[in-house]
Amino acid sequence: MLDRILLSRFRNHRETAVEGTAQFNLLVGENGAGKTNILEAISLLAPGRGLRRAQLADLPAQDGDGGFAVNASLQTWKGEPVRLGTGSAAERPGRRLVQVNGGQASALSLGEWLSIGWLTPAMDRLFVEGAGARRRFLDRLVLAIVPGHAANAARLDNALRERNRLLSDERTPDPRWLDALELQIAEAGALVAAARAELVAQLQVELAALPEAPFARPSLAYLPGGPLEQDALAAALREGRARERAAQRTLTGPHRDDLAVTMAGKDQPAADCSTGEQKAMLIAITLAHSRLLETAHALDADSRPRLLLLDEVAAHLDPLRRQALFDRLRTGSAQVWLTGTELAPFEAIAGEAAVWEVSAGTVRRLP
Repeated sequence: MLDRILLSRFRNHRETAVEGTAQFNLLVGENGAGKTNILEAISLLAPGRGLRRAQLADLPAQDGDGGFAVNASLQTWKGEPVRLGTGSAAERPGRRLVQVNGGQASALSLGEWLSIGWLTPAMDRLFVEGAGARRRFLDRLVLAIVPGHAANAARLDNALRERNRLLSDERTPDPRWLDALELQIAEAGALVAAARAELVAQLQVELAALPEAPFARPSLAYLPGGPLEQDALAAALREGRARERAAQRTLTGPHRDDLAVTMAGKDQPAADCSTGEQKAMLIAITLAHSRLLETAHALDADSRPRLLLLDEVAAHLDPLRRQALFDRLRTGSAQVWLTGTELAPFEAIAGEAAVWEVSAGTVRRLP
């Protein structure tokens, strides 16, 4: 687990140290104090743009020099300490820097050390937003289990971007270039789609074992945006060139996938459920995913430490569901980070949690 986190010139944190962690870690403070900023900093220790999907230029403190740093000490399952760091330099603000044990590394390599999941208030609209948000959500769940998924997704995105550029060019693209790009899309796309489909199937098994009460149990369905098999996807891309050149973008492939969610007890689309039901379903998916990670850890002696970041998760839960959530988290091995405006909703875990008061970008450990 993470046992020491340092934020330097990050958001509203000038210099912040969070030390003496536990399985449950609670950040308490007023709205705007900087609680979510700490969770965001931790989320940057995984591949991707973090829980807010912010641009790199938006992360440094406004009164700083244009750079920022996030560093953490990690204890692996083998008891070996690992130092992780990420940030940007003032002289090159658009470039993300990553270090592992003091050596330069890629952002994708962070996935080899930590498995991080999160739930934030912004995700409450996941079921009513476009398919892109659900694909990103699904990919993050896959990445927590399969570190190589990030590289496959990046390869797919790069090839799609280049193919779309050729399709939108006024000049007729060279068929040989399209052949090469479509082969890349088909190879990477088949791996991405297979990983997504497998995860949804595994989540369905875990969700079926979840009690209807106090959780709102969702049912999931993977909706592919094209053929799942590599050769069939390559053929579909080749046959669709004329139509997609007219549209100036690729219309077939995993970048068009979606995740369908219904509330099992009502057989009602999640988008039509109440806000409270949607929140409960998101928590149910998060718990099911956590169970999958527990199974993966039990089967793999080299499993990565797991973190779960829950931002304001208790705010809209009734006491029964809140207690059930804490009970489930307590039985797992993930290190859990929670935020709230007051201690009262977390009374059930206060005695076993490390608690910090966050105020105007400063942190004070509470006894």
